[in-house]
Amino acid sequence: MSESTGHVLIAPDKFKGSLTGAEVAARVAAGLGPDVVTVALPVADGGDGTVDAVVACGFTRVEVEVTGPTGQPVRAAYAWREPAGAGEAGPSVVPSPVDGVPTAVVELAEASGLRRLPGGLQALTATSYGTGELIAHAVRRGARRIVLGLGGSACTDGGTGMMRALGVRFLDASGQELPPGGAALRSLEKIDKSGLMAMDDVEFVVASDVDNPLLGPHGAAAVYGPQKGASPEEVKLLEGALARLAAVAAHTHGLAGAIEHDGIVRPMGVAAQPGAGAAGGVGFAALAFLAADIRPGIEYLLDLLGFHDRLDGARLVITGEGSLDEQTLHGKAPAGVAAAAAKAGVPVVAVCGRRALGDEELNAAGITAAYALTDIEPDPAVCMAEAGPLLERLAREVARRHL
Repeated sequence: MSESTGHVLIAPDKFKGSLTGAEVAARVAAGLGPDVVTVALPVADGGDGTVDAVVACGFTRVEVEVTGPTGQPVRAAYAWREPAGAGEAGPSVVPSPVDGVPTAVVELAEASGLRRLPGGLQALTATSYGTGELIAHAVRRGARRIVLGLGGSACTDGGTGMMRALGVRFLDASGQELPPGGAALRSLEKIDKSGLMAMDDVEFVVASDVDNPLLGPHGAAAVYGPQKGASPEEVKLLEGALARLAAVAAHTHGLAGAIEHDGIVRPMGVAAQPGAGAAGGVGFAALAFLAADIRPGIEYLLDLLGFHDRLDGARLVITGEGSLDEQTLHGKAPAGVAAAAAKAGVPVVAVCGRRALGDEELNAAGITAAYALTDIEPDPAVCMAEAGPLLERLAREVARRHL
């Protein structure tokens, strides 16, 4: 490849319901044609598709049968990476965030996501238990870093299900374990950490684009409860239950308004910390019980996937997702890709299923132009069914205009 031309870096998120990020990248590459040198790097922001994205970049998929959000067994996966030169992983193609440390990427949506619900929504009783089982499996395998992607959750249980799977007990006034789900936390009296799995040498990183606190009008129940089927009355119930969890957590740990974990003291303001409300409060549990660091999902995952290495020498970046809309501008993958490319002076165009942003908004986000499937096929049902071939047509237009 000559330096004067460079390669095209194709770094899309999934088109939800149609194509994985890897499939989007493949279709775009096919549409650009054989004379264009391309590098495919599917990306994700910590939500649905995160495991698929990191597996496509060299991690190993590990499948485990775990507990789904309603208690039924589901087959879920996490992504695994050994350090360079260790075990089955072979030569490392992943940069510094994973070098020297066995790393597992656990996507909450894999075990505890809305897509795992066998029937209707279960706002009051859905559990994050299966996510904890994935973490436990990875720790037993030897993980020393767990990257926890939060997004697409079915539960509002404050992460108590996840922590139960790791050995923590949530008890009522009679010393009995509470049933699963957020609603039961109204009766919480004590948290028993004595059975917590040994994880002193494990680093936890939460990759999330959500900055909501646990409680209040911008909290887990108020903002995300309705998306999980909660009525206004149930939102109030869940808000009270999560407030009870935060209060008992402080009291159980014997600290006035603070939580201690492995010698790290966190003020009870952890409930107000940005990201504590992620995934129905799973962010709170990760902060309070696992001493996790919360990082912006797309920024951290771009580092993990080696985006900056692959950006070097690129003449164009093509990113995208199913819908380019207002949410895209708030930490979603295309905005993160565009921001990173802008720092390197590489232009960015986007492809998508539908576009709800104007040119001015896109340009402000660092995206030069955007091309939507609905530009060439107005029927959304056809766009979903024929996303692959339509995307190749869009890519030919991108090549004509930008290459």
